[in-house]
Amino acid sequence: MQTTTELSEGILTLTLNRPDRLNAFTREMMDEMIAALDRADADDDVRAVIVTGAGRGFCAGVDLDDPDAFSDARPDPASTDPETWADPALRDMGGLLALRLYDCLKPVIAAVNGPAVGIGMTMQLPMDIRLASETARFGFVFNRRGIVPEAASAWFLPRLVGMQRALEWCYSGRVFDAQEALAGGLVRSVHAPDELLPAARRLAREIADNTAPVSVALTRQMMWRMAGAEHPMQAHRIDSRAIAARNASADAAEGVASFLEKRPPAFPCRVSRDMPGFFPWWPETPWNEPEETSR
Repeated sequence: MQTTTELSEGILTLTLNRPDRLNAFTREMMDEMIAALDRADADDDVRAVIVTGAGRGFCAGVDLDDPDAFSDARPDPASTDPETWADPALRDMGGLLALRLYDCLKPVIAAVNGPAVGIGMTMQLPMDIRLASETARFGFVFNRRGIVPEAASAWFLPRLVGMQRALEWCYSGRVFDAQEALAGGLVRSVHAPDELLPAARRLAREIADNTAPVSVALTRQMMWRMAGAEHPMQAHRIDSRAIAARNASADAAEGVASFLEKRPPAFPCRVSRDMPGFFPWWPETPWNEPEETSR
């Protein structure tokens, strides 16, 4: 096993576990991470996920010695046949993991404990909140290797840090420290090494102890998917449906009652069974009636 998982009091810690290789990324690691996310989404006992690395590194990028890291198939990059790029075996591993993270129903917190370059950096972008150790280092090193950023970075990174900073980091490919990552908005906070995981757990604990799981799952998908919406009307329509569904739920009644009674909430609804009927909404035909976008 190249990863480990530990569930404690509603918090699942997913640890990249190849410390002798600075947790270099392999196809086996990708498969294990995706499987862990599948289990987390299906398990109502999981309220938040923390991703971190074993040893002194978070992830040193793709392991170039992994025989399964690169497909033997060499499709024509100019191919316009949709079937060519529909095959996951022909697409980049980082992108497969990034898209699974994007679809996740549980909050995902990165606890970046050391060097994180290449896929070690880009896998963090679809995670919701990133905390860094003072020893962490970050690098979008692709242009220095004659390739380009993967894992849908061109979508995620500018949304997180802005276009100017995203381009600077990717153009230069230089490795930068945790303080620069903090100043650029890539990470939420920087911590002493022995305080990193406790800080991540406190944040996860705040979510687990105080919020409704179904509301969190909806909020996560609403925020991420509306980041690419063409008009706020799309967000307004999803907001309206979600508010109507949640107002009619037992969670909303409990939220009000616990507030009035000044006690911790005990939300009864569960992600496995109580997501609203309109979820997921994105397979539907996009709302594109131009006459309605201004009303």
